[in-house]
Amino acid sequence: MAAPLPFRDINVHASASHYAFSSPSSPSTPTLVIDRPSGDLRLQDDKMLGSKRVSSIAGILGMIKLRLDKYLILISKAKPVGKLKGHTIYKVVATEVLPLRERQLKDPDEETFVNMIKAVIKAGPMYFSYSLDITSSFQRQSQTDITVPMWKRADDRFFWNKFLQTDFMDFRAGGTTRYGFRQVSGEQPAIDPYILPVMYGMLEIKNASVKGHPFKFAVITRRSRFRAGTRYFSRGIDEQGHVSNFNETEQLILLNDDDSRGLGGYEGSGGYQNGKIGGSAGQEVQVLSYVQTRGSVPVYWTEVNNLHYTPKLQVRAVESAVHAAKLHFDEQIRTYGDNYLVNLVNQKGREKRIKDAYEQLIKILVSTPSEGKEADRKTSEKFDVIEADEVHQKFDRLHYVYFDFHSETKGLRWHRAKLLMEQLEQPVLSGGYFRSIDMPGDSYGRVEVRNTQRAVVRTNCMDCLDRTNVVQSMLGRYIITRMLIDLGYLREGELCEDDAAFENLFRNMWADNADVVSKSYSGTGALKTDFTRTGNRTKMGMFNDFNNSTTRYVCNNFLDGPRQDAFDLFLGAYLPESAAGNIFVDNRPLLIQAIPYIVAGGVFFILVGSFTRRDLEANVWPLRLMMIVSFLVAGGCLRFMWTHGTLFVKWPKLNPPAHLGLQDVLSHAEEGKKRKE
Repeated sequence: MAAPLPFRDINVHASASHYAFSSPSSPSTPTLVIDRPSGDLRLQDDKMLGSKRVSSIAGILGMIKLRLDKYLILISKAKPVGKLKGHTIYKVVATEVLPLRERQLKDPDEETFVNMIKAVIKAGPMYFSYSLDITSSFQRQSQTDITVPMWKRADDRFFWNKFLQTDFMDFRAGGTTRYGFRQVSGEQPAIDPYILPVMYGMLEIKNASVKGHPFKFAVITRRSRFRAGTRYFSRGIDEQGHVSNFNETEQLILLNDDDSRGLGGYEGSGGYQNGKIGGSAGQEVQVLSYVQTRGSVPVYWTEVNNLHYTPKLQVRAVESAVHAAKLHFDEQIRTYGDNYLVNLVNQKGREKRIKDAYEQLIKILVSTPSEGKEADRKTSEKFDVIEADEVHQKFDRLHYVYFDFHSETKGLRWHRAKLLMEQLEQPVLSGGYFRSIDMPGDSYGRVEVRNTQRAVVRTNCMDCLDRTNVVQSMLGRYIITRMLIDLGYLREGELCEDDAAFENLFRNMWADNADVVSKSYSGTGALKTDFTRTGNRTKMGMFNDFNNSTTRYVCNNFLDGPRQDAFDLFLGAYLPESAAGNIFVDNRPLLIQAIPYIVAGGVFFILVGSFTRRDLEANVWPLRLMMIVSFLVAGGCLRFMWTHGTLFVKWPKLNPPAHLGLQDVLSHAEEGKKRKE
């Protein structure tokens, strides 16, 4: 028997002593009660008296304990964005944060924490389904046990609100249920429908066709909750083997997936939960799925913001990262099979250190590595390939492929990016893709698996954004052509891009994906999306890239510190209940804090003095002297800021980075402050 699914409708009742949650469509299920202000949970079989219905909600995102109080985070509004196999997918549109204390204690840090939570939710595209586990790829879904509650089946990496659900999951493991006057302790499976897994990332579903053959096309990108953060404050790998900006992107073709059909697939059981698969024999839903991943280079490295456009790069000894890299790739191999590691960083300049570190790491992990270079007519070094001569141990399933993306495509020669596809063609074909067909009449919605994906392409550049997006969309186009040929929609030698309408849809969906992934990490849309959307690099596209690069500079130096704090708070990387003192107070010396204002004042005075009208008989030398002084003072302050840029970056406050350069500058500044005192 399938486990009950999350409630689609929840009523909220409130009183001075508790919040109560119940589902009007399931009146026989217990009421979830959260006591105020303690936050203790209990299930109650009878109706709650003395409470007033406040509203109806789409789901409970979770509960978090901040410095002074606990807060419930409710999904107050969600909008449907499409259906997959009859399962409606929703996007979180609005949330409500409810304090457990009836009379709030005023504290500036507490208000800052609450605003951070709201900022993460507002900025992040979050999706969920009541009947489909969208945190898992369709291949993983086909291997799960439907008798287990959805939140237990969810992929731990992409269960974005898992930390917020900790109280509910702990209660499930051993809470108290009240039946009339009798209380029963132990496991509480009745709370399962209140636990709703939410995914952070990108999800688009479109109806498409190629050569008159209709199908549904979807792209889903899931962002990992581990080591999540912003561009320069989250780089490389951590000791648990989690890498920054790790995303899994799944590209889907669904056949016979009529939105009016009943639920099909992996969730079919129980009332609306077990509606039989619609459609006549021979019209069962088919799913074709291909998964790619991206993630930061898995060594210990970082870039220290210093107000320069290119921050200072620091790379620790590769040997120190071997254990963490083994943890990372062990998970990747268990999850995806063989890993083809496509590295797109530059082989010259500052990025060369990252390239060398990555290659050194792979040589350590792979037994008896053999290294080869492949050349063509126009370049002497197109690819570096590192892999084992023979498979002797687990990490020999790693295959490293280097492609100097910028060098090969410079001068708007973007067609040369396809050279990488030629290198990857055979591994991609041998790795295959997932394909399943619904079993007709199966009341549990099980599927027959026709094929599985046995390998994954893991792509990275420095940020795992712009170059990575171009390569992943190129790989996605290749695999969908292969899928359509296997389905008989195309003949060998034909390409999906030959259909102009589908090509336009494909390009725009992948460009949307690029923008979402980039915005969540860097603060702006992706670069090079003109190539993704049109297939050509344009001057207007380069101008837009300049605007985005400028915005990234501002975000990364002056806005990303609070954004990183918000991620750490939301995901549980920082626990505020143990915090003491004024966390967000600026502890820099007062003179350091004043320098940007001095610069602004000097520039303002120069502009006013330059454009203000003056009488012809007025003495201008005092004004000119003041303008010269303002210019010298502002120039001196700007030079100081440029020399000691780390002092003026907006750093995270909750988990401040342990960059050696930053600590040195702060120490010198603090010593100067003490000497003056």
